[in-house]
Amino acid sequence: MDVVVAGAGVFGATAALELSRRGHRVRLLDPGPLPHPLAASNDISKIVRMEYGADELYSEMAERALLGWRRWNQDFFHETGVLFLRQTRLRPGTFEGDSLSVLEKRGHHLQRIDGAEIARRFPAWNAELYVDGIFNPAGGWAESGRAVAWLIQEAARAGVELCEGVRFDGSLPAADAVVLALGAWTPYLVPRTAGFFRASGMPVFHLRPEDPSLFTADRFPVFGADISTTGFYGFPLHPRAGVVKIANHGAGRAMHPSEPRIVTEAETEELRAFLRQSFPALAEAPIVASHLCFYSDTHDGHFWIAPDPEQPHCIVATGDSGHAFKFAPILGEIIADAVEGQVIDRFRWRPEARPATSDEAARKR
Repeated sequence: MDVVVAGAGVFGATAALELSRRGHRVRLLDPGPLPHPLAASNDISKIVRMEYGADELYSEMAERALLGWRRWNQDFFHETGVLFLRQTRLRPGTFEGDSLSVLEKRGHHLQRIDGAEIARRFPAWNAELYVDGIFNPAGGWAESGRAVAWLIQEAARAGVELCEGVRFDGSLPAADAVVLALGAWTPYLVPRTAGFFRASGMPVFHLRPEDPSLFTADRFPVFGADISTTGFYGFPLHPRAGVVKIANHGAGRAMHPSEPRIVTEAETEELRAFLRQSFPALAEAPIVASHLCFYSDTHDGHFWIAPDPEQPHCIVATGDSGHAFKFAPILGEIIADAVEGQVIDRFRWRPEARPATSDEAARKR
């Protein structure tokens, strides 16, 4: 089968690689350069975690993906563990409490962390504010831009034809199957899908700490800081860049992905207020870089990997909703299965979908 994949971010690169390995003839189109600097996946870091609250489908997928990251055995994956802390006690119905319950039921061994343990092991945290949580030694983070670059190289080695400098203009290329992996550009390049997706920008900050020793991975692992309430998450000190990356996973700003990706003063002040409460040693740290990470949001927060009913040979693969990258080792399989006629029900074409409002987007985080 001749397959054209449009978009060489994590959706497109993994799809092209898997389809080629299954014996299909694959062309991967992207305006370039590769990896594209505006692709959501092209950043210094993304979280790799299994915690998904009470959602067992994503938890099971994340287990398989983590095994895949370990199998890849590349130096861009760092298994430093993942820390989720709360400002109130864990209980059933909370993200952290349900994550602990589901993962323990699935045979994983997580550590319950109280305020005293937080103060001892993770001294950058305000242990008077954060009083309970979980630490999972399985999981960590990936240098996402390097990972996508490697995936593109692997795709080329597997026989994928890389068509750099080619823009998708809305007309489907001639092929037996076409995969549209266009991310936040989907509702604009495929206008009839505008009712299904919301392109939204989320603020990301790189800070240079005065005392880097507080933020090494053993003392400051990947974290979610009462994530359902604050939306803030982040990473340990980057081993090469020497910065701590902190971002917000919230409603974001609905905007066209070609607009300037500039963080506002209000977003910066929101970060500073969070730092003053949560990590006093970062409260005045200089911000050496900031940008907006673009999501392709669906109304329910689930991926959208399914054939277009009006053009069944066209598979739309998008709807990352801010949590897709960790699944890179299995994402290509899911997309290739959809090309071959097997669609996961959760990710099907959902005509009842509508654009997520800001309130809905905030609730689904």
